[in-house]
Amino acid sequence: MMRSFRSLMLGAALVLSSSLVVETAQAARFLFDPPPGMSTTSGKPRNALQLKTNKVRLDARFMRQVVPYQTDQKPGTIVVVTAQKYLYLVLGNGRALRYGIGTAREGFEWNGTHRVSNKREWPGWTPPEEMKRRKPGLPDYMPGGVNNPLGARAIYIGSTLYRIHGTNEPWSIGQDVSSGCIRMVNEDVEDLYDRVKIGAKVIVL
Repeated sequence: MMRSFRSLMLGAALVLSSSLVVETAQAARFLFDPPPGMSTTSGKPRNALQLKTNKVRLDARFMRQVVPYQTDQKPGTIVVVTAQKYLYLVLGNGRALRYGIGTAREGFEWNGTHRVSNKREWPGWTPPEEMKRRKPGLPDYMPGGVNNPLGARAIYIGSTLYRIHGTNEPWSIGQDVSSGCIRMVNEDVEDLYDRVKIGAKVIVL
């Protein structure tokens, strides 16, 4: 009887010791800081690979991200590479912030170097006369808002009619769709708008 009791106590001690080891191992996970660039959260993390806007999914390669980028241009310069469907904001030290864009359709392509001449939040839109001739149903003026084709922000390029602006058609990112302007999803153009300064160089290739 005594041997059976001792065996039972020894077994219980082993189970308790094993449980403590497991609990200690689990607790140890929280004794170390997360890797650089990562953080812990108690809530539901946001999906970092896919952007949903009006139930439209943006291809992951067009998501905003920091990328290697070698250039002689100063930080704050915008470089638009239409063939790639990317806009780069030069950060310096061999890096740039890259955004996916929609570009001009055939017959409306252009390139050149200008400066940011103005910026507007939720801009109104006055369709140019040549566009109204192509699309007679266009209004003379459309106030800013969610239905406005310029989207949440507009960054004006020199004295041209062209802008870097948001869009209410996020599925058009990565395509040749505009009459010369450069489109971004609203979340991205809001981010770029806050970073870029009036007078910054804009290079469109």
